[in-house]
Amino acid sequence: QVRLVESGGGSVQAGGSLRLSCELSLWPDSSYCLGWFRQAPGQGREGVATLYTAGGYTWYASSVKGRFAISQDNAKNTLFLQMDSLKPEDTAMYYCAAETGFGRDTCYARSSLYFSYWGQGTQVTVSS
Repeated sequence: QVRLVESGGGSVQAGGSLRLSCELSLWPDSSYCLGWFRQAPGQGREGVATLYTAGGYTWYASSVKGRFAISQDNAKNTLFLQMDSLKPEDTAMYYCAAETGFGRDTCYARSSLYFSYWGQGTQVTVSS
């Protein structure tokens, strides 16, 4: 049974940092795409960062590049999103997601449409 559970959200002032975690219970597979997405009220779900496990490729939205970092622990049980230099516009509900069966190019696209498995979300609020 696939299960993803996020934690680590909270409230922080602009310029601060947070680290989100996502506990992973996934199917055995040689490669999958893991991602962090966010959704602010009244807006669509945005792909923040993705990681393709076969090769460790990572991609980022231009709005977070250089400030956020996606990674996975060595045991492959947890996905992280380190968020530094946070801005008020980073305020949103953050979700982790997982999918298998597509290639690197699709993972690069960071589209929520391709992902079947989602966590419940964790709220991040950045005040100015």
